[in-house]
Order: sequence, then C-alpha cells, then structure tokens
Amino acid sequence: MAAASRAARRAARRVAFLGLAYAAVVGAAGTPEVGRPAPAFSALQLDGRPFDLAAQHGKVVIVNFWASWCGPCRAEMPLLNAYYQRHRAQGLELIGVSVDDPQDRREVLRIMQQFSYPAVLASSAKVNGFGPPLAVPISWIIDANGVVRARLLAARGITAQSLDAVVLPLLPPLPGGAH
Repeated sequence: MAAASRAARRAARRVAFLGLAYAAVVGAAGTPEVGRPAPAFSALQLDGRPFDLAAQHGKVVIVNFWASWCGPCRAEMPLLNAYYQRHRAQGLELIGVSVDDPQDRREVLRIMQQFSYPAVLASSAKVNGFGPPLAVPISWIIDANGVVRARLLAARGITAQSLDAVVLPLLPPLPGGAH
C-alpha cells in the first residue's frame, strides 16, 4: 500500500510539473491579446510553400487552429472554406493550423483536399508566437495592420454571422459598397 501511495504522489508531482512546464511555454510564447499586434508565425504549408503571417500585411487573416480528430473543428471547416471563398477577393486570407502529430500528415492532407484554403502542421512552424492552443478549434482574426481583432471559439458556435460581425468591418467594401 505504501508503494502504491508513493507511486501516486510521484505521478501527481509529474502531472504538476508538466502543468507548470506547459504554463511556462505558453507564457513564454504569450497568448495573443485582442487589440495587440499579432505574434509572429511562419511555417511550411502542406504543399511545401512558406507561409509567413508578417507577409500578409494589408490583408485580413483568419488563423484557425484545428485537429483531424476534433469533431467541432471538422464541422466548422466547410463554413470557413465558404467564407474564405466568398471574401478572398476583398483581401481575406485563411490559414488552417493543424495541431495533429507529424505522423498524421497523410490524414491532414486527405482532409484538406476538400478545402481551398492552405494549411500547415503546427509542428512545421519555424516560429509560432501563438503557442500551443489551450483548446481547438480556435480562430484568431488579424486585421490588415497585423493587429489581433478577435478570438473565436467554436464552442460558442462560429457562424457566418459571427464571422461577418468581426471580419466584414475589417475588409474593404466591394465595388458598389457591398461586402
């Protein structure tokens, strides 16, 4: 019994240590803050081309963290894709950041074949100032000046209307004044 108790205490200490280590990593990377400049982010896209958030200056960018095993992530992807297609001509960019393990790359590629927006594996990031997400899906809305304007969680129900409320005011109107 004493051995089991010691093992339980050691396991609890390991969990506490890992929690502190994770908090230190998240704290070091910083959690993006609405109203503050977006953190640096660069990674290789699944097709091998580079993606650098800083190079998107002048565009509104949705940075969507997701995973292949995440039901809510997969449910919102068609909506994000349709929204991207509808507003891309106005300067909207969307990057899907899969938090899947590198060995799951094939599954991520298979899923992304259904969508027109680019994606990266978070593990391929050369720079990830967003840090690991505390939950997925989560989307960050970055304005044309590189400032974080919103954090959207699917748990609250991302809809075309919730995207419109945040994204449309940041996009230039189409000719004729319509968004």
